[in-house]
Amino acid sequence: MVITLFRHGLTEENKRKAYLGWKDSPLCPESMRIAISNRYELYFSSDLQRCITTAKLLFPEDEVTILPELREMNFGIWDGKTYDDLIDEEVYQKWLSDPFFTSPPGGETFQHFTKRVDIGWELISQQMLGGNHKSCSVVTHGGVIRYLLSKFAPIQRDFWSWQTPHNQGYELIFARKALRRGERCISLQEVPLTVKENG
Repeated sequence: MVITLFRHGLTEENKRKAYLGWKDSPLCPESMRIAISNRYELYFSSDLQRCITTAKLLFPEDEVTILPELREMNFGIWDGKTYDDLIDEEVYQKWLSDPFFTSPPGGETFQHFTKRVDIGWELISQQMLGGNHKSCSVVTHGGVIRYLLSKFAPIQRDFWSWQTPHNQGYELIFARKALRRGERCISLQEVPLTVKENG
């Protein structure tokens, strides 16, 4: 059973290296030309517009199930700000040194974020298993992908060790029993995106 995770296309805020959580940002012009030849049985996306737009670009003829649980972490008042904007703030310094137990002002804790993503993953797993589907695509965010890889990749690596580029996905291949039990996948491989020459 294959679950492929894609990060949304590069946005204008991503280019600025700003924190981008629940606020949205339009995709850059170059991201409007991404494509992929792979097809899946089910399609899921975060409810934020940058993911919905990416899903429509990649899978224009397919019906996509929207899951708010797949949103990026809520960065609160830091949303849209950069490292340079925040560097002098004491709470930000504390969060940088201990991001798992310090939360952004007005945002969510890492524990709340991961519990929410776990609910989204369970909904995906239930649809896969209940419908006897073999493959699905998930368009989501960098933090969500990092967390899911740290939890389900065949080789155990911590959250920050994973890279989540905008131009590739990760294909997780599960034994049916492993997916049902919430165990790690048996294989992980990269899925590159292409760029259309025209359009």
